[in-house]
Parts: sequence; C-alpha cells; structure tokens
Amino acid sequence: MKTIDITPETENQYFCCLEEWSEDMKEAGDCKRQWYNFMKDKGLKVKFIQDDVGVIAGMIQYVPIEFSMFEGKNLYVVLCIWIHGFKKGRGDYRKRGMGTALLKAAEDDSRQLGADGLVTWGLGIPVFMRASWFKRKGYSVTDKDGMLRLLWKPFNENATPPHFIKKKKQPVQGEGKVNVTMFRNGWCPNYNIACERAVRASKEFPGKVNLQEFVTTDKEVFREWGISDALYIDGKEMWAGPAPSFDKIRKKIEKRVKKI
Repeated sequence: MKTIDITPETENQYFCCLEEWSEDMKEAGDCKRQWYNFMKDKGLKVKFIQDDVGVIAGMIQYVPIEFSMFEGKNLYVVLCIWIHGFKKGRGDYRKRGMGTALLKAAEDDSRQLGADGLVTWGLGIPVFMRASWFKRKGYSVTDKDGMLRLLWKPFNENATPPHFIKKKKQPVQGEGKVNVTMFRNGWCPNYNIACERAVRASKEFPGKVNLQEFVTTDKEVFREWGISDALYIDGKEMWAGPAPSFDKIRKKIEKRVKKI
C-alpha cells in the first residue's frame, strides 16, 4: 500500500468518491468541484491510498477546523475516510488496513503542519465513520449530539478540546407554499445528490414550492443556523444517509402540496 497526495490528474476520482461507475453519483452535480476549488487554498488536504498495483482504493480529506462544522483552535478535522467497498468499479478494498494507513498519514501530516491535534466525527451506530473504530485508533469522545460523536487525538499539552456548533434554529412550514430548504456545504456528494434531487422534484410543482438553499461554506450562515448539510421539507428533515431517492423526495413534496 502507498499513500499519495491528490493531483490534477486524480481530482475527478476525488470528486466522485472513487465511484465513476455510479449512476447516483452522476446526479451530484458540480458542487464538490466548486467546494474543492474554494477550499484548496484554505488548507484542505486530500490523500489517496493505492494497492500493490497502483489502483486508488481509498481516500481521506481533512481541513483546518476553522473551515469545518466544529469549533476549535489549531486543529485539523477529518471530514471523511472512504475505502471503496463495492463489487462494482474497482472492487471491495475493505478489511485491508487501508483506513488505518490513511488516518496515520493524516495524523503525521497534521503534526508537520503544526496542528495541536486531529479531530473527526463518528456515528454511534455501526455504519459509515464508526465512532467505535476511531476509539480503537486512540481517539476519545469530546462532545456528543444525538447519534453523532466528536472525537479527537491531541498531539500536545497545548491542545484544547473541540466541540459541536449546535443547531440554533430550523426551517419552518410554509404559508401558501411548501418550503423546501437545503443546507449544503458541498464536500459530501451524498448531500449534493439529495439537494439536486430536491431541486428537480420542486420544479414539478410550479408555483407551489418555495425553494431555498443556504450555502454553509459561509461560516456566518452556518453559525446562524448551526446546520451544515440537510434537506427540510416544510420544516421536517429528510434523512440523507444515503441520499433519499428522487421519488421519495417528490412524494414528500406532493403530500405537502395537497394540504395547501
């Protein structure tokens, strides 16, 4: 195995999370590319891991905490670690130690960059980005928000624990129209897919939908709401992990339209 940095030649693999084969990924639009172009001069780091024959099998992306959805000082934040795990495309590369190698590479790099520690988020349930996995790698929980866990590994005694920026308000039900409200940071294609589907679905009900999008790469927008990535229909959040189908989003909007 070998870890390598992103290059102009490998950017497209990053934008689709190594899923060039996925029809769903094609619905994500250009938001991740736009986010990358905005963030690459602000400290964003992307590393890939290759197998023994040079196939890129996984990736990690991490940013200074000032440009993340968390609060802290002089820390880097892992937005996600992704090892390709599908039979389609390049195949299943899980259970080979690649995630561990990527995390170690990010830790070493963050130390060299002068960070006081590395932060990550994890889920308390056994799915993607498991908090339990990070605990086994020496990370400890410093904050909780529902099923989300904020974990970190301090590098020195100067490190200050990070914390969540909690939700401050949320969208409301529309009056005379259905409110479809999107919060999009851009780094995660899963949320980009959900938002693009919501835009398409909303257009099927002309004059009946009030479509709003909040771009949360603007930290002031994020701080106002305390929401980084989410889709709301008339004030109720749609779970986007994985992204809900176009038909499911459309049916939710249609149900609310019929009640106007």
